[in-house]
Amino acid sequence: MRVPAAHEMVLAHVEERLTSGEWRPGDRLPPERELAATLGASRQAVREALRVLQAQGVIRSQVGTGADSGTVVVPAPARALGRVLALHLAVDSFPVDDVTEARVMFERFSAGLAARRRSASDLLEWTAALDVMDDALDPAAFSDADIAFHVAIAAAAGNRLVGELTRAIRESVRGMLLDAMQAQGDWPALRERLRAEHREIHAALADGDGTLAADRIEAHIRAFHGRVGPA
Repeated sequence: MRVPAAHEMVLAHVEERLTSGEWRPGDRLPPERELAATLGASRQAVREALRVLQAQGVIRSQVGTGADSGTVVVPAPARALGRVLALHLAVDSFPVDDVTEARVMFERFSAGLAARRRSASDLLEWTAALDVMDDALDPAAFSDADIAFHVAIAAAAGNRLVGELTRAIRESVRGMLLDAMQAQGDWPALRERLRAEHREIHAALADGDGTLAADRIEAHIRAFHGRVGPA
């Protein structure tokens, strides 16, 4: 059985208090010396654990003696969650079928809500992404605009968690999908097909037809992932 490293015990202690609600955003953590004495750990182990939490965007540490000094729990920005998740998805090499089903689940949900909740600025953002796709000649530029389009739909749905999960999944498989684009023997034909599919999704969203938008985005995802093949 693997023995946890010293800093992992410190991490577990801090995480337990965060998840239990004992420590909330804005609360100040005990000083390093106090945490080390309480847990029977070295100050080096405490520092290492705090560095991990700071990298995750959970705490902010500042040296000094002023009011802002010390280690404070901060409201973790959603992008911090997305970055961590994207890294895990990228290195775990999930099967294409798993990624496809996850995308369908999240993006159908988002398309249905976005069609009802869309604003004028949402429509402009989606249109701008489509315009970039129209101008993109190489797969890399097209892929960036493709991601921007799908992420913008998720954002318009108004569910921050689903939006970040969508972004994380898209960013984690960007390389795989880009390779699939570049491997196509007839990239111009594929580009035109993808442009048309995105325009159809946009039209359903603009018309406020959530069911049609969800159906079209699912068909688009399944069709493209079907071209990628098993991982």
